[in-house]
Amino acid sequence: MADVRTKQIREPLIHITKRDDVSFAKSTVIHLIGIAVALLISSLLIVAITGQNPLEIYKAMYEGVIGTPIANSGINKKYMESIHQAAILLCISLAVTPAFKMKFWNIGAEGQVLMGCLTSAYCMLEFGGKVDNSVLLVIMFAASVVVGAVWAIIPSICKAFWNTNETLFTLMMNYVAMTLVSYFIMVKDKSGRSDLGIINERTGYGYLPNLFDRNYIFNILIITVVTVLMFVYLKYSKQGYEISVVGESENTARYIGINVKKVIIRTVAISGAICGLVGFMIVAGDKHSIKSSIVDGQGFTAIMVSWMAKFNPILMIPISALIVFLSVGSKYATSAFRIDNSIGDILTSIVIFSIIACEFFTRYKVNFRKPKGRGKA
Repeated sequence: MADVRTKQIREPLIHITKRDDVSFAKSTVIHLIGIAVALLISSLLIVAITGQNPLEIYKAMYEGVIGTPIANSGINKKYMESIHQAAILLCISLAVTPAFKMKFWNIGAEGQVLMGCLTSAYCMLEFGGKVDNSVLLVIMFAASVVVGAVWAIIPSICKAFWNTNETLFTLMMNYVAMTLVSYFIMVKDKSGRSDLGIINERTGYGYLPNLFDRNYIFNILIITVVTVLMFVYLKYSKQGYEISVVGESENTARYIGINVKKVIIRTVAISGAICGLVGFMIVAGDKHSIKSSIVDGQGFTAIMVSWMAKFNPILMIPISALIVFLSVGSKYATSAFRIDNSIGDILTSIVIFSIIACEFFTRYKVNFRKPKGRGKA
């Protein structure tokens, strides 16, 4: 009897069990409730810290993202910029997803995108005016994709053959990429320029053309195609199946005849290639310049997007849009109301934390120890 009582006393007050698969509708409702609670908490903080009307803050965030149409043009510049930012973040998230699904923690997307940017910028300067612009764009595209893939293959080979720590390896390669970019933009060319600046501003060599008289459309169309292809690749292709098996268990993959080393190198190369593509789009279709901070941390934000979407390319679309809305909108709102920028970061963090918490509660169930009544005397 003493042993039984001891076991009852040691029984934990709280224990966590894994839930069965939650339906998409139920998961959506849980996430919406979580976001609503986060906005309520954020509203209370806004009132307590700034004394501002939270509804006015949220309105300013909306205006900062959506903006207003340019006079006599019907073009909403801020709206297009926001969609483009979300699309770029989405594409980087798509890039890291195959490696993550395989449990290869590619933290080097920032550097792989940066190397794609550097390659496109170099091709602009080297071949601009020497070949037709359409040919130049093809050269930039191919070179950026190849360099991005090669930059990712280096740590994947070390992982496949010597089982190195891919997290540290890919993370440190980000700093190598930043150093390379910093070096090349400091090297003076024959004209005496100390940095690349705005590349081919007058000639437009290497610029992606505008579609329907609007910027960014070309980039958005490319990313739409990549999203569809990645969804099909991961869900329906043989290689997508191999990625899932290797991610679940390398021993099981070897047992059923999958070449694990080949799958690791191939999958990470695909991740790097897509990152290189993003670098091409940033330089040719947006910035037309190069600097070490041009990716602006989106390689790290993409990790969070991919994880929160459970490696589902379709779910990454609304998550990318939400993060861009919070990031861009909070910056505009804090500027408009002249309040500390950290307030915007706090609001963004609260919403993202609520989404992560919802992910936890959709996957796991918290159980409390049931009180047991006393026996009869």
